[in-house]
Amino acid sequence: MAAAVRARQVGAVALAEASLARIAATDGRVNAFTDLVRGRALARAAELDARVAAGADLSALPLLGVPFAVKNLFDIAGLCTLAGSKIERDSAPASADGVLVQRLEAAGAVLVGALNMDEYAYGFTTENSHEGPCRNPHDLDCVAGGSSGGSGAAVAAGQVPITLGSDTNGSIRVPASLCGVFGLKPTFGRLPRSGSYPFISSLDHLGPFARSARDLALSYDAMQGPESGALRDPGCAQRAAEPVMLLLGKGVAGLRIGVLDGWFRDNALPEALAAVDRVAEALGASARVELPLVEEGRAAAFLITNAEAGSLHLEDLRRRAGDFEPHSRDRFLAGALLPAAWVARAQRVRRLYAEAVAQVFTQYDLLLAPSTPCAATPVGTEWLTLGERRLPLRPSMGLLTQPISCIGLPVCGVPVWDAHPRMPIGVQLIAAPWREDITLRAAAVLEGLGVVRAPVASLP
Repeated sequence: MAAAVRARQVGAVALAEASLARIAATDGRVNAFTDLVRGRALARAAELDARVAAGADLSALPLLGVPFAVKNLFDIAGLCTLAGSKIERDSAPASADGVLVQRLEAAGAVLVGALNMDEYAYGFTTENSHEGPCRNPHDLDCVAGGSSGGSGAAVAAGQVPITLGSDTNGSIRVPASLCGVFGLKPTFGRLPRSGSYPFISSLDHLGPFARSARDLALSYDAMQGPESGALRDPGCAQRAAEPVMLLLGKGVAGLRIGVLDGWFRDNALPEALAAVDRVAEALGASARVELPLVEEGRAAAFLITNAEAGSLHLEDLRRRAGDFEPHSRDRFLAGALLPAAWVARAQRVRRLYAEAVAQVFTQYDLLLAPSTPCAATPVGTEWLTLGERRLPLRPSMGLLTQPISCIGLPVCGVPVWDAHPRMPIGVQLIAAPWREDITLRAAAVLEGLGVVRAPVASLP
């Protein structure tokens, strides 16, 4: 798209109008969007077209004219940042765009709207009782995953080519898996979170969705770099940009690749295991690896999430408990009641787990695991059966992602289509901190081999 705009083969306005038309034609069924900024999008696109017509040098804009949308926990100037809630509708509109929104627009992209999500990002299915459930474009009876469900669904439905989401315990990787698109959860601290509504500040990551490894790399590179200003994100590492786009062609030759065993196979259904095995075969990976302390690490993440979330929303729980959706309210209340000693212990366990996994990465460069225990389930499903265990579905969709984000590792989720009879399911490509390039190189190789792909859903 950007190349076509630059070559005057198509205008940015035409691309924005096409995106808005696709949304109008499909979103009544998908319900990915909560807000559109039509006037803003067309004005921004017209400005870009005028610069192209004037002969301006726009070679430094890698996303020239490309439409995008963001999870509705990102600030958009003039809109209330809802974070999927009813309560935030009473808040003042954002006075400025979030930092990553600004950076994508500085790279030439055109914002078209905000996307559906689980309330306050606490969920894995985007069955939002305030906005209605976001539906999977590949099967409208099924969930899109969450909490960034609208972000995954909008890309799968062909409404926009790039979206932004957040990932605390798996909220990029789960919808990427269920919707059959690519998703990148960078290293914790890599991208600034300023101008986004927090969920768990010690675990929150922001990142992109797209339909190819190349588009992930383009958008990721555009968002990298340290943040300035007194109000910058204290969790941002302020690390210099390390572009990955030009590294995609390096391939995976020489990389030490392992397949996660134990927890990651015990908590996955046959379609999830088949997807991992398909990817492992394509990458020539046969070594089986067990992460130490993984179950303890997942438990620590669960407690930290519960406690921080309950603390963040404590005042509203006291005053407006009835305005929370039932799926999240009870978990927030439980978190507010957790003993401080449990939370302190969870943080110690998290540190021990991180140190143990760091040792694994002295022997391996890339680890493979399923993204979700299963493919997308019907809206309203309450239970997941894993062997002889019957587990609550909504939290269990994060069984395989939560132990990875708990310690901030970079992950690219890639979609496999031949492991389930009719639906996609994702695989996690996991690297050591700050090695997003390795995950994206592997994703590009798999895409080139045809092992992973992200087709637009066949919505009429």
